[in-house]
Formats: sequence, structure tokens, C-alpha cells
Amino acid sequence: MLSKRIVTSIIAASAIAMPLMGSQAHAAGEVVAAFTKNQVDPHFDGVRAGVEQMAKKMDAKVRNYMPTKPNNITEGMAQLEDVGVTKPNVILFMPIDPKAQLPTIKRLIEAGTPIVNYNDRAGDAPYLAFVGQDDFKLGHDIAKALFDHLGGKGNVVILEGIRGSNTGDERKRGFDAALKEYPNIKLLASQPANFQRLLGQQVMENLMQQFNSIDGVIAAADASALGAAEALKSAGRDKVAVVSINGVPEAVEAVKNGSLLAIAEFNGFKIGCVATEIALKAIRGESVPKQILIPGAIITKANHAEWLVPYTQRTCPTAASFAGK
Repeated sequence: MLSKRIVTSIIAASAIAMPLMGSQAHAAGEVVAAFTKNQVDPHFDGVRAGVEQMAKKMDAKVRNYMPTKPNNITEGMAQLEDVGVTKPNVILFMPIDPKAQLPTIKRLIEAGTPIVNYNDRAGDAPYLAFVGQDDFKLGHDIAKALFDHLGGKGNVVILEGIRGSNTGDERKRGFDAALKEYPNIKLLASQPANFQRLLGQQVMENLMQQFNSIDGVIAAADASALGAAEALKSAGRDKVAVVSINGVPEAVEAVKNGSLLAIAEFNGFKIGCVATEIALKAIRGESVPKQILIPGAIITKANHAEWLVPYTQRTCPTAASFAGK
């Protein structure tokens, strides 16, 4: 039989332990399955860095899913099937092909796996939330930055993203809206470069053969802009102004040295941070917004420094810092 003193000690210890257990029951050890579209685009390095930092801060674990072949839908579908078996606590999902992947996403949600859609919109499903940016606005704003630099007149070409993708189509829609505001800007051609560097270079080389006078280039992503800049430099036409969207370190270096004029910030690091915070708070029973759109700055030679800080040295912003924006 336990003495009164021992019983009292056990009760006191339980009184301390129980609230601690309650506060930790949904506050550590969850597995976050984070999907990104490839292993080669530096933008996704930023996304994964943001996910990892916020997950560590919130005592969760990350399992990354990314095709070995860039943007490979077959691998992407297989990885979705894998999470249906391994059952992480929550999924951060960005689509490779929204139409192809949406039925599987809906089945996962119906089976009880919560999902946050981030970076690229992934169709209509009962997601916990969407975290990303306004691609139309990014496209509109960076096009205007180029047109203003050109004094409102000149010949331009567009290197689109992937046609049929929400991100690519919305950015192109933003470019087109800006063109309507500048009647003396002439669009010579608009061709897909699929957010890729090599294709951006090849498309730019072909466009230079077709057009002798190009004053500006609008690229839907840094990778294709860097490819275009390389093509222009090789042809001795590096005075052509090139703008893009994203803000990965190599592209920001190109802004610093003058190879690119400006970039509309599409910040994968911030998106990864905020999406992870929203996902973990939601599965821990906290109220979260259904959508957070992170505003993007225009990165220029005058303000570029903060975007050259390595991802490992950046600090995650909180979801609250973007509330109502």
C-alpha cells in the first residue's frame, strides 16, 4: 500500500504532466509530405528550404516527393499513390498536371488525408487552404516595369511558361493585360519556353533569326530568362532588356550584374514556410485562413541584396504577417 506522501507526489506529478501531454499531443512528430515538381529548378530549392525550416520550428518531419525526371507526370502520379499507402499526417501539394492528378487528390482527401494546395493552384477540391501568389498580378507588374523602362514604345517578345498550366496561363494573361495599356509597345511573338533554361535559350535564338529589332523580352520564369540572356549575349545583343518572374539567387545575381533588368518576386521560400505553418496548425485543430496570397516585390539593381541571402540563412515569415493582404 502506498504511503500518503507517495500518493501526494504522484498526484502532483500528474497535475504537471497532464497539461504538458495535452499541449504536446498534436504539437510534435507529424509527417508532412511535401510535393515539388522537379529537382533542377532553384525555385523549388527555395520551397523545400522553407518547408524544412518551418517544420523544424514546429517539431514536425518532412518527407519530400519530387520526380527524378523534371515535371514527369508518371512519377508524380506514382508518388501520389505512395502517400495513399504511407499516410502522412498532411500533404503539401503542387500539381504537375492538375487535370490528371485531381481525381487522385480528391480520393486522398475523401480517405481522410488533409491537403494544403501551394505554389500552383491544383483545381477544385476541399483543400485545407491555398498558399501562393497572384500570377496574373506578377505578370502584369513585370511587363509594366519593362514597358516603362522602354519609355512606352518598342518591340518585345514573350517567352511563355507551359501552356495549359494555371501558372503559365495566368502570367501570360498578365503580360497581355499590360500590353493593352501600352499601345506603342509591339508584340512580335509569344512562344512557350516551359519555364526551362535550355528551351528559353533555343526559343530566343530562333526569335533573333526572325526579328532584327527586339527591344525587350518578358520571360515567365527566371530559368527561361537566363537562357534568353545567354542567347542574346552570344549574339552580341545583350543590350536587350530582359525581365522575368521568380527571384532565384542566380537570376538575382544577373540583375545585379545587368544581364536581367528586373524580376517579379515569386518567393518559393516564403510559400513553403507559410504553407507548412498553415498545414500543421490546421491538423492541430487551429483555425486557419482558406487562402493566403503572398505579395511580390519587383527586384531591381537598386534593391536586390535581400534576395541574395542563401535560403539556409533566411528566416521564415509567419502566416499572420500576410493576413488580409
